[in-house]
Amino acid sequence: MNQHLSEPDVNPEPHPEASNHVGLGRNVIALGWVAFFGGLAQDMIQPILPTFYTAVLGLNKEFIGLIEGSLTTVVSLMKIGAGYLSDALGLRKGLVFIGYALSALARFSLGLAGSRAVIFGLRVTDGIGKGLKDAPRDALVAGSAGDRKLGFAFGVQRTLDTLGSVAGPLIAYALLRVWVDHPHKYQEVFLVAGVVAAIPLLIIGLVVRERKAGQVKQRVAVTTLRGPFAWFLAVMLLFTLGNSSDAFLLLRVQDVGIAATTVPIIYALFNLVSAVAAIPAGSLSDRIGRRRTITLGWIVYVLTYLGFALAAKPWLIWGLYAFYGLYYALTEGAAKAMIAELVPDAGRGGAYGLYNAAIGVMALPASLIAGVLWTRVGPAAPFAFGSAVAAAAIVALTLAPRSETAR
Repeated sequence: MNQHLSEPDVNPEPHPEASNHVGLGRNVIALGWVAFFGGLAQDMIQPILPTFYTAVLGLNKEFIGLIEGSLTTVVSLMKIGAGYLSDALGLRKGLVFIGYALSALARFSLGLAGSRAVIFGLRVTDGIGKGLKDAPRDALVAGSAGDRKLGFAFGVQRTLDTLGSVAGPLIAYALLRVWVDHPHKYQEVFLVAGVVAAIPLLIIGLVVRERKAGQVKQRVAVTTLRGPFAWFLAVMLLFTLGNSSDAFLLLRVQDVGIAATTVPIIYALFNLVSAVAAIPAGSLSDRIGRRRTITLGWIVYVLTYLGFALAAKPWLIWGLYAFYGLYYALTEGAAKAMIAELVPDAGRGGAYGLYNAAIGVMALPASLIAGVLWTRVGPAAPFAFGSAVAAAAIVALTLAPRSETAR
């Protein structure tokens, strides 16, 4: 898969990104496996963190909202800098490597820490790592994919990432069953996840290749913020105001009456649906356009959050979580493909940084709002609020100006 740049390869070996006629290039597949093991490590931790926060550390919902909201906000700020830095240097791979290394260190260290202050610091460190890697990685994928296969390529990324997120909770569940009577079982899961998080470093170092970018480097310029791309970022900011941390969904699962030990299984079901649907959803966006596909995903989100607001029976949670997986499948790949169409290759690192910031900069107020609504109004309130804001974002996306190049 080819971006047809005039610059020579960094390495003299045959070009790692094959042409459009031979399918996906090596970088797309290798970065997919990087995402797989990164997602596996992350989602070994994610479904048990809320229980660890409350049962082990004794944190209240508002402080949980502060931790998770701060994490996502740090991720967003780092993504802006990392995206523009990767454009300025014309290099993506090194930043991706450093980002995964920081996340691996933070996840492993969770197993050695017990105080709320240290946990907060480690989660922020994990956020710094995630913020460093995501925008350059997305730019590497976009540069390794043919224009007609952008949706498909990001669908492959999403599928492998999410399959890792299926395996992660299942491994966490198995380990918790084995260590059911161990007083530090959660910390031991964190140690294992940290080891798994180091595997992407080997793949990046040994398999991923990169070419030097063209001579035109993208600077932090207002031109990146103009036109349809700027409207798209604004709509994403609106949507994210109602999109609080998924930790509140996991807390809602327990609130309805599902045992904490079963939460990883539900989380794995959600990720399985998302993984299975990601490639078809990416191909769908290649056919019907990115905007329509994102709108379909947000409709799924509205219905899912309404369901979480109204659900009173455990069996409903299983169905809602499975349905929720379609939201991620329909929106993530389509949004990234849309950005690749709106922004030229030289500025895509910065563009992906800005996009990722747009979906994260509102995470702190969104999660704080969710925590306050849960505590002072009721468990259903954050989900009713999120559903209403998402509906407003659908209207805003429909009214946003269209680009001649984006589908």
